[in-house]
Amino acid sequence: MVVGVARYLGACLARVLADDPRVDRVVGVDVVPPPTELGGVEFIEADITTSAINRAIARSRPDVVVHMNILATRADAGGRVPQKEINVIGTMQLLAACQRSDSVRKLVVKSSTAVYGAGSRAPALFAEDMAQNVTARSGYEKDASEVESYVRGFSRRRPDVDVTILRLANVFGPVIRTVLSEYFVLPVVPVVFGRDPRFQLVHEDDCLDALRMATIQDHPGIFNIAGDGFLVLSQALRRAGRLPLPLPSLGHPVVRGLMRRAGIADMDSVQTRFLTYGRGVDTTRMHEVLGFKPRYGTVDAFDAFVEARARGGVLDRDRVDALDQVLRSFAGLAGAFGPGQKTADVAGDRHG
Repeated sequence: MVVGVARYLGACLARVLADDPRVDRVVGVDVVPPPTELGGVEFIEADITTSAINRAIARSRPDVVVHMNILATRADAGGRVPQKEINVIGTMQLLAACQRSDSVRKLVVKSSTAVYGAGSRAPALFAEDMAQNVTARSGYEKDASEVESYVRGFSRRRPDVDVTILRLANVFGPVIRTVLSEYFVLPVVPVVFGRDPRFQLVHEDDCLDALRMATIQDHPGIFNIAGDGFLVLSQALRRAGRLPLPLPSLGHPVVRGLMRRAGIADMDSVQTRFLTYGRGVDTTRMHEVLGFKPRYGTVDAFDAFVEARARGGVLDRDRVDALDQVLRSFAGLAGAFGPGQKTADVAGDRHG
């Protein structure tokens, strides 16, 4: 059972699992039907925040439940209050239904590296055991932390159920739309003056591969999932051909108003802290315990996004390369003339 198939990643994962010969049956659950065809996936309409999810699990009797319905942005839910209700209350209802079920033997939860927060005192790399020591959380960071807390409680009550939590870095790629991806398609991108945060990404295909692996195979535990390497914000802007607009802060109401008018409605305090301080996570457990190696590094994931969504910016790479060739041509032409020779040769050409 994949919970949250009305959204892009949930629908993609359900289709991937349905195509896997090792999976006999896939049931997709959401409060509304998915906007795209799910192929061989059986769809059940159920609200995760109500007891309807209990009836859905009792009726379909899944042996594996994948929780994809944790919303990172308020826009997905229609506001901060319904976002928290879906994330926290919905998770509580889902876990209660799984606890009552005698068929569920595995639970996979799509979480986020946002549980670590972002701040000036953060370590260079967050390991999986550091999340519970982070206290300065708000919004989606706090939701993700509460969700994981309830999942750990469920694991203690049902030790017979394998529980896997994947903490995903920001997911990027040619198709998926997120607050961060829309930030990088702005023609002029506001940044914090004097700050150049570093960050990691995971390609949308690697995200699905990691979730599929956790679903098909048995790998209980918590794992950071991110592509190899880092980007700093200034490098990302250059690769996307975008001009930075340095500002004292991204959290000022005027800045947020401008972002909303640009179509980025969810640039909240969680995003502004991330774009001020960045974040890094340790992926040792991903490689050595989970046995997962992403096909795309952080730079590769960002370039795939740029190729599909961000070409044509003011500093577009093709335009910069063309300008560079023109300048090199002029430089080569000037170098071909010796001192005092340029005017005579050009004059000779005219009379020739």
